[in-house]
Amino acid sequence: MQIIEDRVYAFSKDNPPCYTAQPGEVLQFNTLDCFSGRLTDETVTMKDMDFSYNITNPAAGPVYVEGAEVGDVLVVDIYDIQVADEGTIATDDHCGPLFEGTDYRTKKIKIEGGMADFNGVRFPINPMIGVIGTAPDEGAPADGFVGNYGGNMDNKLITKGTRLYFPVRVPGALLQMGDVHATMGDAELCGTGIEIAAQITVRVNVLKNFELHWPVLETFGPAGKWYVNASAQEYNEALVCASKEMQRLLMRITGWDAVETYMYMSVQSDVEISQGCKPCEVQLSLRIGTPKLTEFPPLVG
Repeated sequence: MQIIEDRVYAFSKDNPPCYTAQPGEVLQFNTLDCFSGRLTDETVTMKDMDFSYNITNPAAGPVYVEGAEVGDVLVVDIYDIQVADEGTIATDDHCGPLFEGTDYRTKKIKIEGGMADFNGVRFPINPMIGVIGTAPDEGAPADGFVGNYGGNMDNKLITKGTRLYFPVRVPGALLQMGDVHATMGDAELCGTGIEIAAQITVRVNVLKNFELHWPVLETFGPAGKWYVNASAQEYNEALVCASKEMQRLLMRITGWDAVETYMYMSVQSDVEISQGCKPCEVQLSLRIGTPKLTEFPPLVG
């Protein structure tokens, strides 16, 4: 199994690939925490490291996937996420709804036996990938930002056992990932989860000639769902983007018209905020989840 350890700080078609993978290949991405390990103890804060989104959220990669062409979809199955034995939560004075009463602070969290310890309160971890995606066809957004290529989606459902679908906009897709959290609540209110170094094991595949405008996540089991992930500076814009894509994909498999599909979404689809720690400059990221329809083909495929 190839181990990916090269790191980049932006999603760009100009990033040289560190490895070429074959469809069906299993890879291991070794990642640093979002601070690149610079918050060494609780006396060091984000202010000391002169925090910038251009130097945070290092992503391992990128990986060129053989056969992935513009107009295809890159399929990523998350097999495992193994985290370090200590993570970091940090705050600053300009992030999240309570930013006006918050200063710079760093807190170290021990991880033992699958449990996190916060001031003696122990709770199970649920390791998830914050940053994952493919290269956009133009620009070079920093890993701290999110868009229709993926990026800093901060979706807590991107965890072991899920499958992701990304639009391919450049040859080889150029897959990269990082910013793992031992656990994180929806919206990531103060701007960080339990940021932690990790080893991520995934399998890559290519779905040929499939139109996809935004990343899609698939969960499995009796409660399995399809999730469209979208983002924008404002909630309403992100909601419209995700709703349009979910509507389009549902219409494709059901044959329903736009209005009937909209009605169905209103009674069966849930809107969930993935990342919403405004007033920081990172876009708001959300997901719309719809139960799988056993009466119809898969939403993506």
